[in-house]
Amino acid sequence: MSTPQTAWDMEVDVLVIGAGGCGLTAAIAAHDEGAQVAIVEKRDQPGGNTALSTGSIPGAGSRFQKAAQIEDSPEVMIADMARIAGHHDLSDVSDALAHMSAELCEWLVDRVPARMSLITDYCHVGHTVPRLHAPASRRGQDLMDDLLAGVARRDIPLAVGNPVQSLLTSPHGEVIGALIGGKGVASTRIQAGKVILACNGFAANRDLVKEFCPEIAGAEYFGSPGSQGEAVLWGRELGAGLANMGAYQGYAAVAYPHGSLLSWTTLEKGGILVNARGERFGNEDLGYSGYARMVLEQHSEVFAIFDDRIKAIADKEEEFVELVDLGGIKSAGNAAELAALFKLPADTLTRTLDDYNRAAGGQTTDSFGRRKFGLAPLQTQYWMCRVTPGLFHTQGGLAIDTHGHVLKPDGSRIPNLFAGGGAAGGISGHSGALGYASGNGLLTAMGLGYLSGRAAARELKAASGHKP
Repeated sequence: MSTPQTAWDMEVDVLVIGAGGCGLTAAIAAHDEGAQVAIVEKRDQPGGNTALSTGSIPGAGSRFQKAAQIEDSPEVMIADMARIAGHHDLSDVSDALAHMSAELCEWLVDRVPARMSLITDYCHVGHTVPRLHAPASRRGQDLMDDLLAGVARRDIPLAVGNPVQSLLTSPHGEVIGALIGGKGVASTRIQAGKVILACNGFAANRDLVKEFCPEIAGAEYFGSPGSQGEAVLWGRELGAGLANMGAYQGYAAVAYPHGSLLSWTTLEKGGILVNARGERFGNEDLGYSGYARMVLEQHSEVFAIFDDRIKAIADKEEEFVELVDLGGIKSAGNAAELAALFKLPADTLTRTLDDYNRAAGGQTTDSFGRRKFGLAPLQTQYWMCRVTPGLFHTQGGLAIDTHGHVLKPDGSRIPNLFAGGGAAGGISGHSGALGYASGNGLLTAMGLGYLSGRAAARELKAASGHKP
């Protein structure tokens, strides 16, 4: 960190660093509270991990749930998250996000505006009722497009290809701006009353992943290449605390070699995963994040198997349909034909499917403890997809309070500095991947963007003598 020695090249009320879902949400929220805002993004286009996601955000007690006659509340959502994530460094932030999650979803639809609706087909991993709100396409890029349109509609400056070299501080340790500089371009000093870090996590930084998340360090990273951990590095220099650094979101079923997500609907609705020996190796109910480590531990090819009825549900998702069209999923009329498609031992695969179907039909207890079987027992026509485990994003980051202020280890604030999304600690437990519930990533991105943008603008108003 450094203190500027020359005049400022630009002055804004709120500087947002990062143009993913968190950054754009923060910018819109701060602007709508009356602040002058600017966004800088190091990569040549905005998006981050939001663009690669399914665009799904949980909202407990939203008007969309009420219209669908789904009973839900922040308290139920808090209980759901606590059940899988346990108590962790930012449990207070998790509770606060649950309480404002419905407000967030409604604000996105009403004010940005974003084209989102409630997903009612099924409950997602970690949730006991349908509460995820998403674009009809289940593509995060569609959500990003709506956020970008909202930024453009408000004439908020957005500069891509402008990486932050360092945060600038006063002699008293207050964050007062940032030094910006792209390739071949002279550095620019931007003064800001408040700075919001929305620059993603550290999953693309192999050294930091090995340091904090060693159990998944061997998995291929499938998220945004911009997740280099700058926020953690800057925070360390400023003396910030860190939170939940061992937590991450994995994905157990990335289609190989296509690189697209095999919809977890195929497993939630009753499908299974088998290794190259044709054997199951765990309880698929752990979810796509928690199960990623187990897939990695197979040290062999892994395959997802489901049936025609399950495929019909997954066919509602555009990415899944594209994967089918690309030939990434193959079908067969019986277990032996299915085994031949990928050269698996037919006898073992047949036995695996028979054992699983007996458990799903209530004739025996599942040997891995699975209790939710969806549409299983599986029926022919069978479908199979080769998959590989992936690391999608880290769930640890800077310690924050319930408004996104960055905190020191003693709980005091670093003046004028906020963080959200991957830059901040997440709400998916203290370590590992079992605490990740569907939508946690975007809830911390959009939710903390919304909270920090509003808080930054209101604090500036209060300091200037205007009513917040």
